[in-house]
Amino acid sequence: MAHLELKDVAFSYGKGRGRTPVLRDINLAIEEGEFLAIVGFSGAGKTSLISLISGLVKPERGSITMNGTPVTGPGPDRGVVFQNYSLMPWLTVAGNIALAVDSLFGTEDKVARQARVDRYIDMVGLTHARDRKPHELSGGMRQRVAVARALAMDPEILLLDEPLSALDALTRAKLQDELDAIRAKDRKTVILITNDVDEAILLADRIIPLTPGPEATLGPAFKVDIPRPRLRSAMNHDAGFVKLRADVTSFLIEAEKGANAARQAAEGILPTIAPIEIGRAPKAYREAAASPRVDRYVEFSQISKVYDTPKGPLTIVDGFDLKMKKGEFITLIGHSGCGKSTVLNMAAGLTSISAGGVILDGRQVISTGPERAVVFQAPSLMPWLTAFQNVALGVNRVYPHATAAEKRDVIEYYLARVGLGDAMHKPAAEMSNGMRQRVGIARAFALSPKLLLLDEPFGMLDSLTRWALQEVLMDVWARTQVTAICVTHDVDEAILLADRCVMMSNGPNAKIGNIMEIDIPRPRRRRDLVGHPKYYEYREELLSFLEAYEHGDPADAESKPTPKRRTAA
Repeated sequence: MAHLELKDVAFSYGKGRGRTPVLRDINLAIEEGEFLAIVGFSGAGKTSLISLISGLVKPERGSITMNGTPVTGPGPDRGVVFQNYSLMPWLTVAGNIALAVDSLFGTEDKVARQARVDRYIDMVGLTHARDRKPHELSGGMRQRVAVARALAMDPEILLLDEPLSALDALTRAKLQDELDAIRAKDRKTVILITNDVDEAILLADRIIPLTPGPEATLGPAFKVDIPRPRLRSAMNHDAGFVKLRADVTSFLIEAEKGANAARQAAEGILPTIAPIEIGRAPKAYREAAASPRVDRYVEFSQISKVYDTPKGPLTIVDGFDLKMKKGEFITLIGHSGCGKSTVLNMAAGLTSISAGGVILDGRQVISTGPERAVVFQAPSLMPWLTAFQNVALGVNRVYPHATAAEKRDVIEYYLARVGLGDAMHKPAAEMSNGMRQRVGIARAFALSPKLLLLDEPFGMLDSLTRWALQEVLMDVWARTQVTAICVTHDVDEAILLADRCVMMSNGPNAKIGNIMEIDIPRPRRRRDLVGHPKYYEYREELLSFLEAYEHGDPADAESKPTPKRRTAA
């Protein structure tokens, strides 16, 4: 008998004409002690699936049983950790966990209950913070509390609904390791919802994709036969990992393409814009990016950023020095707090430079200007304006002497290029996060900038939406060859986008620790990239650099070598 079983489960929201189908024909059997990862798309119904298993909602049809008994509502045998941790703000770490323990184990004496609380606080590494309240904790620490609280209920099944997706790469890696340690120690049945294929392979015994919605269903199961423990850098040399990663990625890409084609056919969506060619762009557009300079087009000349603090001057970035050719795409990668965004903001003119200087096309950067377009993690759109009107705000400023027709051509061209040709007159308030970020990308390119600055532009999006927008970005960049710098935490994104990847040491006093040239032909597509012979070599170098700096600057520790610099700046 399966530990948990779903038979012919379907689920929808609403009734009658307001009915919205979400899941259909969900058939799933999970064995006791199995770690199952379910990967899928935004809006496919992953959270609905977890809510069904946890008993928070009931299926429209079909059955859900646990050890042969129907699931009719929530119960302590199923511990749930959601993406957004719901902690009591007035209680400490220990108090939040004790709340769950006292409600379930009230018949135990105080010493026994305290021992339970202490055990799980220690398990997630929060003994030093047990008396802090949620507002005194980082996002990663708050998520650890949520995991500890779920485990303290001693559930038979642990349900994890994208618990790590909002965390930075380093914190995410640490919590992944903790989840794997918990799996090894307690041998609990675990169901993990994730958008991260690497995370699924690292942790799971089996991976099952959830197809795109509406009426999403489960795809084929992929067994993970990679021996444990699974080390991130070591897996790059494992042929099984390389093949499995490619197989799961290919399935997801094909599933998304099929769903998009079917949806467009059903809705009758056809291209309504005949985009202009780059060569026919308005004169003002061509002149905005024109420059005879090629080498040393952008120069970061020993720039530093120092903040005054009550304890004295704090140097965040110390002597960042880099030369870029015109049309080059650079990615900046490093741990949180290493000054990546500070470097980008100094180049944008949003943050003053304490020492050194940034030179763009022979002119020093003093303040902000339209020749430097910035795309942030959260696009700053006017929600009451349409996509067209939001892009027009920048276009009207940059091309004051262009005709209305020329401006319209530029706006329509870039909105079509980012896949919004059919939605350009839709208000931003009615768009998904992914669509809003497409508007932000279109607006940045429409300014015909000399330098495009991208500050984790896809950081708030799920992995699959991020893949799609990375391809959009690469397609538009290939047509414009604008000089670009992208800050990212994502190793694969850094390799996919860049001509050179600049790795930064930990802050404070962050510097360039290594520069890696990416010798992979363009155009690049994710599916092709994972099969390229040099891809895993580059990936291993980046991961090794990040691991070396995981606990501080390796130059300060004899146990870790300082990463070498592969190419000159």
